[in-house]
Parts: sequence; structure tokens; C-alpha cells
Amino acid sequence: MANSNITLFMLLSAFVYCSKGQRPNIVLILADDLGWNDVSFHGSTQIPTPNIDQLVRDGIFLNNYYVSPICTPTRGALMTGRHPMSLGLQRSVILGSCPWGLGLNETIMPQYLKQLGYATHAVGKWHLGFFMKELTPLYRGFDSFYGYYLGAEDYVDHTAWATAGYWGFDYRDGLAVDHSANGSYSTELFATRAEKIIANHNTSQPLFLFLPTQAVHSGDPVDSGHNPLEAPKKYTDRFPHITDPNRKLFAGMVAALDDAIGNVTAALKARGMMENTVIIFSTDNGGPAAGFDMNHANNWPLRGVKATYWEGGMRATGFIWSPLLQKSGRVSNQLIHVSDWLPTIMHIAGGSPEFNKTELYGMNMWDVLSLDLPSPRHEIVHNYDKTSGALRQGDYKLILIGKEKSFTKQWPDWYKPESANVSALNLTIKCGVQDLSLPDCTEATSPCLYNIAQDPCEFNNIASKHPTIVGSMVGRLMEIARKSQAPRNCPVDKWSAPTYHGDVWVPWIKLPNLPPGVNDYRACDPVEADLVDDMLLRG
Repeated sequence: MANSNITLFMLLSAFVYCSKGQRPNIVLILADDLGWNDVSFHGSTQIPTPNIDQLVRDGIFLNNYYVSPICTPTRGALMTGRHPMSLGLQRSVILGSCPWGLGLNETIMPQYLKQLGYATHAVGKWHLGFFMKELTPLYRGFDSFYGYYLGAEDYVDHTAWATAGYWGFDYRDGLAVDHSANGSYSTELFATRAEKIIANHNTSQPLFLFLPTQAVHSGDPVDSGHNPLEAPKKYTDRFPHITDPNRKLFAGMVAALDDAIGNVTAALKARGMMENTVIIFSTDNGGPAAGFDMNHANNWPLRGVKATYWEGGMRATGFIWSPLLQKSGRVSNQLIHVSDWLPTIMHIAGGSPEFNKTELYGMNMWDVLSLDLPSPRHEIVHNYDKTSGALRQGDYKLILIGKEKSFTKQWPDWYKPESANVSALNLTIKCGVQDLSLPDCTEATSPCLYNIAQDPCEFNNIASKHPTIVGSMVGRLMEIARKSQAPRNCPVDKWSAPTYHGDVWVPWIKLPNLPPGVNDYRACDPVEADLVDDMLLRG
């Protein structure tokens, strides 16, 4: 799955930063569980997002951009430029009580950027493993880290639940547990810390600020005594027109996120850094709608929810903004994958000899975006695990639905936003016409085929009309699956329980010095580690 065309884009890599006299600052914002219909630049009139919208108007709206259906795989691809199936991250998310993570054999984005002289800071959610300290941000190229390790937690008291009922506090400033955060809303805490980093930054050095927000993921479950959706009243008061209490809370969470982005942008302007900055915004997966994962995001009119292979699970809200873009203020319909950000960022930062040797799934998209050129990407392997998966080739998308339990089977519908008149929405996605003579996509009719360019809402399974295309795409997906790394998943380790560690989530395993060539994580039987799927959504 490696992309062999890495060298070409390095030839002109000096242009961007030399034209400004310094490598550009990079601000990478990763929202959590934000749905397609949760921002107003997609046509939603229900939740205004003015700060995000302003950046989109002056930047480039990514209309054909994809991530993984769940959190950890997206984060792994973002940080490495490699496909989750090459990282062993294709199955579920990392639970706090399970000893696995993104392998230490992988060099990640801040490590490459430090080689180029960048100051590197991470503020927010990590969720790439913490069972040993070497997996955590300060050991993986970040100069500072402020936030939490697990996939989800309460927004205010910062305690986190994990499988087996384990419970504990999870918030850090650097390596130190930060109990002073207790009582403060995480979205505001993260924005304040990001502003402080910018205010104190030595502007003679390029800045890389990674801001993976908690918003708008659900918090702790109801049976823990918490409300999974949390927003201060000053935010929810902005939405008197939303009568559904859960959607109102969710809207407040989005408003807090939008304000935070506005505050970070203002801080960059105050330091005179905006003219040499690239801002990239993405969600980590589609929105968990209609109560899925205790949340009320929305992907209307796209089909499905987070953790599914429908467009609503993987078609991502995203944009790029920068004065360095030559053709901005437009909509990009070029096909882009989350793994493309690492080579794109390394291009604008100037690259490095070590990076040039790295095998990637991602492709450099800077000139594609800046100059509005055709995308070199004609294929996206969405995922394949067990007997289910999805593949995009050109306009066509293949979906395989296997016999195992899956959310693609359980959540196959189109979920309207609560308290909204959908007929009044001026959405950027225009659905086609449904052909009722065609069979729906189910386990019985799989494999399924859709023309996403003509049918973005996945109304019409046209597999019966194109058997040759289906056969070719199934063969391609199986070829890729055979080359993938086995899932790294490990089962619950009772010694992870915070009760053994002062009621705090901490790295709990110290590995011995390993001989060269030995992997950095405890080998787990993939069958033994195959936990119940509906326990794996805490991220």
C-alpha cells in the first residue's frame, strides 16, 4: 500500500517557506465526531459556526475528503501518512484498559517537523496509546502536551470510563497529572492553552500546533452519574429554536468549539503570524447521530453514522486556510484522504531526507489544492476487517457487509437532525433520485456498489448493473487486505485499573529493553483480542 511517488514533490518543497523567508506555521485542528450537517458552511441553518465559516470562505472547502469511520485509525493515518491497515489499527479504537497503541517503529508528524526546526505542541485528546510512557506525546516528538490520553471523558471533572467498569482521572500538563483542570470545561481549557502557546512562541521559529479537540464527542455514560453531552448554559442559550434537549446540548458543544477556533485565530493575528500560517481542519470520523454512542451529531443528508462504511461515517468535514494558497476561496472536489496531510505538510515545511525514505499511503496535495490541479488519488481504501470493508475507485464505491455484527448493518438509514426543518436546509450535498427497483445494500445483497458522484446519499445499489466493476473492486480490496498488518488489539489488562494508581489513568507497563527487530508491544492473539464491537466506541 506504499506510495512510491514521494520524491517528485520534494523537488519544489523549498518554494513555500523560502518565499516567505521562513517555514510556515502549521495549525492542525482535529474535531472529534463532528457530523456533516453540524456546521453552517455545509448549509445547516440550525447551528451557526461563524468562525469556522470565515476560514472556509477565505480558504478551501474540502468537499470530497475522507477519514476512517472511527477515531484511532484516523489519528494513526494523520500522524504517519500510512494506512490504518498498514499500522494494525483497522479494528476498533484503543480502550484505556487495553495495552496497545501506535507502534514505536512509526515516525510521526511532530518528529519529522522537529528535524526541520519546528516547535511542536499538542493540546487536547491523544488516543494513540499510553500503556507505556514511550507511547505518549512527549516521547513522540511533541515539546509540550496538555490534555488527556483516553478516547472520551467528562468535559468538566475529566474522569474517564473504560471497558470492565474501570474509572479514573485523565488530564495532564506535560507528564504531570493536572487536578487543577477539574471543574473547567475542556474546550475552553484547550483554547486558553493554545492561545498561551501562541502568545509565548518565539516567532523566529516555525510553530506546529496540533489541536485535537474533545468537542464534540460524548462524555461519560449516563450510568456513571454524568450527562454524556455537556455545554455551559452560555452556549446552549444561543439555540432557543432547538427544542430537542440533546440536540440543543450538542449545538452548545459545537458553539464552544467554534468560539475556541475564533480565539486561536485571533491569537495568531495578534502575534502577526497569520500571513505565514497554514490552518488545516478535519473531523476524525462522521457524526454519531440519533443517539448513536450517546450523541446527537448529524450527517444529513448523508447515509449512516460514525463507525459505518456509509458516507455519513467517513466523508469528513474539512478545510484548509492559508495566504500561501494561490487559488483559495473555493470548493475542492478533488479526492483526498486523511493520510495525505503528512506528505502535504512535509512539502510545505521543506521535507527531510529521513521522510523522503518513508513508505506512505498518503500523497502530497499542496499543489492540487493551491493551484486547483487534478488529484493524483483515484482510490481510497476505506477499510477491510474480518469480512466487511469499503473501497472507493474514481466515482464508484464498493461496500462489503459480512456475517459478523457491524454498525454498517445496524445503522443503515438517513437520520434527520432533531428540531430541524430539513426541507429548509440549503445543503451542499444534493441527493439523486432513488430507484426503488434496485435492492438495498444488506448482508444478503453484498457486495454493493454506488456511484458516489451521482448518488452521494447512497440511494441506489447498482452492483447488479456492473458485475465486472464489482468483481474487479472486490479483487483489489482482497489484494490489499492480504498485505495488511494484523490488528494490534489486545484484551483488557486488569492492572490498568486506576484503582491501582491513585484513581488516575497512567502508563502501567514497563517493557524491558527489546532486541533489534522485536516489536514494541505485547503480542496478542487477534481472536482473544476481538472484543464485543459495541464496547469499542469510546473514541
